[in-house]
Amino acid sequence: MVAIGETGTTAVSSVDQAFAEKRTQFIEAMSQIVSGVSIVTTDGHAGRFGLTVSSFCSLDADPPMVLICVNQRSPLLQAIIQNRVLALNVLAESHAELADVFAGRPNHGAAYDFGRASWIAGGTRSPLLEGAVALFDCDLAEHYEAATHVIFTAKVRRSQHDPQIPLLYTRRAYGRPGPLLAESAPREDME
Repeated sequence: MVAIGETGTTAVSSVDQAFAEKRTQFIEAMSQIVSGVSIVTTDGHAGRFGLTVSSFCSLDADPPMVLICVNQRSPLLQAIIQNRVLALNVLAESHAELADVFAGRPNHGAAYDFGRASWIAGGTRSPLLEGAVALFDCDLAEHYEAATHVIFTAKVRRSQHDPQIPLLYTRRAYGRPGPLLAESAPREDME
């Protein structure tokens, strides 16, 4: 709520200010999380789309299922719903530039450009990235609206992995996993 003061200036109500502070604190806290980076893709009658996401996780192993969150403003959202298929391409550390391309912020060239990497069609026809750390070719199971995003659950038709170093994202920057400090490694004298 915005109120006009006696001097003609606008002031944000304490409720709005408290909400803004809570939101800012939440965003800052979430920026401390370390997550993997993936490109979600789909292809079919609704078109070929891809988007970089960090909100992806395993849902179950029996049967194999994954969970992905996509902003409702993304064109990928309707394409997944209409195509009923998707793939998750877990990126290697060498894919940082590609992650930016599919996040819509390339250093050069066009955003969301599949021509920037080598892809093959999976069993679902969804693009699978050659050289990805892991691939999950999936059929859409369900989708649920949640605030500004849609949560997708998907059944994995096929998965594979390549033991490379994965690309990580934390504190608004890309990174890579590193070894633990020697002092924190498991010791033989501790049981």
